[in-house]
Amino acid sequence: MLPLEGITVLEFAQFMAGPSAGLKMADLGASVIKVERPETGEAGRQITLKNLFIDESSMVFHTANRNKRSYAANLKNADDLERVKKLISQVDVMTHNFRPGVMEKIGLDYETVKAINPKIIYGVVSGYGPVGPWAKKPGQDLLIQSLSGFVNLSGNAADDPTPSGLATSDIFTGAHLVQGILAALVGRTKTGKGAKVEVSLLESTLDIQFELLTTYFNDGNRLPKRAKKGSAHAYVAAPYGVYPTKDGYLSIALTPLDELVGSMGLTLPYQFLDKGTWFSKRDEIMDFLRGYLIKETTQYWLDLFEPLDFRVAPIYDYKTLLNHEAYKVLKMDQEVETSDGLTMKTTRCPIRIDGHRIFNRKSAPKPGEDNSVIDQEFNLN
Repeated sequence: MLPLEGITVLEFAQFMAGPSAGLKMADLGASVIKVERPETGEAGRQITLKNLFIDESSMVFHTANRNKRSYAANLKNADDLERVKKLISQVDVMTHNFRPGVMEKIGLDYETVKAINPKIIYGVVSGYGPVGPWAKKPGQDLLIQSLSGFVNLSGNAADDPTPSGLATSDIFTGAHLVQGILAALVGRTKTGKGAKVEVSLLESTLDIQFELLTTYFNDGNRLPKRAKKGSAHAYVAAPYGVYPTKDGYLSIALTPLDELVGSMGLTLPYQFLDKGTWFSKRDEIMDFLRGYLIKETTQYWLDLFEPLDFRVAPIYDYKTLLNHEAYKVLKMDQEVETSDGLTMKTTRCPIRIDGHRIFNRKSAPKPGEDNSVIDQEFNLN
């Protein structure tokens, strides 16, 4: 039995942050019902990567909405809204990511919903929080990364602002929403009362930068400086970073510089003996190391460094990683299937419960695919 079995989640959220939270709860056993527009469904069905679709919905939609059910309802229609309110009265959790004021206009704001179901956990995702000058500004992952300072952390010193290659803000916000909802569910077992859980894309993206912001606050408000070349962290001392080798690349993480240089049969130049210089002269030190690491293959350096328990790794692309035995033993792949019998390969839930991996065969539903079953299950007619 999965830990969230018996918990029902009503998801009004769309695109990625809110639906990714629903995905995690569905993977852990919750029954997640996605409330969507009739026929067209939520707008996220048309957000694509490389224009890849499975049936009428994008592959991105299927990745964030597997193992859910769909209930189509026009929230501007009085009969549909009444059925949705009946559904709300019987569920444990409700989530949405509409801009401030939208749910109030519909009549599904927290106070109204709380009156319908005092035990409900009401989860809200916003772009920038419920109040302030940006409260009604569109929240989108790239915009949040750009505003939050995040784009100034990746790449080299001479690079333009460099956003993450992932929907980083969305995914972390979804994870924070799940944390808040689970905490509120635990709290409900003690008090018998529901709660409103709020997260925003901006606050979540600031939170994942806590180590850098804390450094900034306590370092005279000096901005992080990206390394001249090959850095993976704006504030960490040399040798931290990525280096070219004779046939590829090598990443070196938290490894003492003097021990690394000594293992290479080299003497650390006198100007770098003071550990303070490992920060202040990071670029010069990385240039020094680069001149030697390029002379041998990646495997040569791995064979030298790994027995010493140095934090090093080669740089893999997807093709190399997915064919490696270390990946295969994880069994991260799974195949999901639509109601039409179309299949798609994706990844599984990364969590194990009592040593058991969690797999789900069900792909994302079509809009309104489960209306009749849900109407009967919750006595909505």
